[in-house]
Amino acid sequence: MVNTSFKMKKIFAYAFGLSILFMSCKNEKEKTIMTQEQKPMNILFIAVDDLRPELNFYGANHIQSPNLDKLADESLVFNRAYCNVPVCGASRASLLTGMRPTRHRFINYSTRADVDAPQAVTLPKLLKQNGYITCSNGKIYHQNSDDSLAWDHIWFPKGNIRDYQLEKNVVKNGDLGQAQGGAISHEMGEVEDTAYFDGKIAQKGIADLKRLKKKGQPFFLALGFMKPHLPFNAPKKYWDLYDINQIKLPESYVQPETTPKKAFHNFGELRQYQNVPKKGEISDNLAKELIHGYYACVSYVDAQIGLVLDELKQLELEDDTIVVLWGDHGWNLGDHKLWCKHVTFETALRTPLIIKVPGKTKGQKTDAITEYIDIYPSIVELLGIEVPKTVQGKSFVPILNGKTLEKDWAVSKFKDAVTIIKGDLFYTEWTKDDGVAYARMLFDHKSDPLELDNLAEKAEYQETVNKLAKELREKWGKDFLK
Repeated sequence: MVNTSFKMKKIFAYAFGLSILFMSCKNEKEKTIMTQEQKPMNILFIAVDDLRPELNFYGANHIQSPNLDKLADESLVFNRAYCNVPVCGASRASLLTGMRPTRHRFINYSTRADVDAPQAVTLPKLLKQNGYITCSNGKIYHQNSDDSLAWDHIWFPKGNIRDYQLEKNVVKNGDLGQAQGGAISHEMGEVEDTAYFDGKIAQKGIADLKRLKKKGQPFFLALGFMKPHLPFNAPKKYWDLYDINQIKLPESYVQPETTPKKAFHNFGELRQYQNVPKKGEISDNLAKELIHGYYACVSYVDAQIGLVLDELKQLELEDDTIVVLWGDHGWNLGDHKLWCKHVTFETALRTPLIIKVPGKTKGQKTDAITEYIDIYPSIVELLGIEVPKTVQGKSFVPILNGKTLEKDWAVSKFKDAVTIIKGDLFYTEWTKDDGVAYARMLFDHKSDPLELDNLAEKAEYQETVNKLAKELREKWGKDFLK
């Protein structure tokens, strides 16, 4: 009896010990899961200069962009994303502050966020304040020193931001401009990818990913790729992906009489180059060469982005990192007989935007109208950080959760031209300092996707014009005229 009692006590003690051990293991497992759930996500923030949404995953089957296509298959793709101002410096400052351009804020390529909006808590600054390591590589702001306190590290390739062609590099050109230095608008070099800036930027991004993984701290790694910005320089193998004999001028290669003359410009950015005439139309042959060069640069930068994304996966950071890819504005490739940006046609305002959120995105597409100032609050919401009061954009996170957005419009501007995008309608006014319009244009993309028939002066559209004019003033921001 004593032995039986002793054995029963021993069995009970053993069972009790096992239950304690089981509960302990269970608690440790739950604790581990909780820790993993609470771990802040990293951000890989990829900016691509002058990238228009003429990409394979947007239906442009002639474009070779396999790495971006793969990323799109794992992301939420925005079919109707619009920059708030179609010029690089101003667009980047607006996006990174989450603030709208006004008549006197975020105006041109030389815009500085820390000058035009010193009160703003920029996206990198907010993340740095919340424990993130912040790294800027390549072209994030137009001015490398802009918002410098927001970054733990700032890096840019050595050389001149424009004159870095192989034969016409900065050593030969000195401080001369493109045309004076003999630079031309495009170049096909039989060189390795790292001969040009974007190859170097990709390698720096890869090195940073390795370094940041060892840190064990959440990071905001911003990579600003330079292509397909002018000059269209890319290794020959990317030119070889396209047959110039198959390249055609755009269907909208015309400037209709009904469109205000203010809508067109002399594309001075392109005319800087020695091989481009200073005025008048360019030849069809040169136009096709430029389109060929642009396509080559798109495929070149696609390959560099692919290297970075492969490294992210190789380092097993993929499941812990949100990837955001955006072009700073659209670009005209002969559309309306225009080149470059600096207009409020859709070709300059519509942009590529994709966001990959582990566990949430898997190739969905949305037609929701989205502005670039919406990117900042969306990232912040995904990270569970409070949005600063200076941010004017609205989060698109509800789309990621299968919901629709209440906001269904966007407002963009360039100099005097201000555009409201509402449904299929694109309405633009050129306004004076007091907000009074002196020219206007209206396009209905349902019947006129190429924007060739200006409806603004037609009698039957005056009610629509008046309604949009009122709505434009309600939505362009309360400080727009200040």
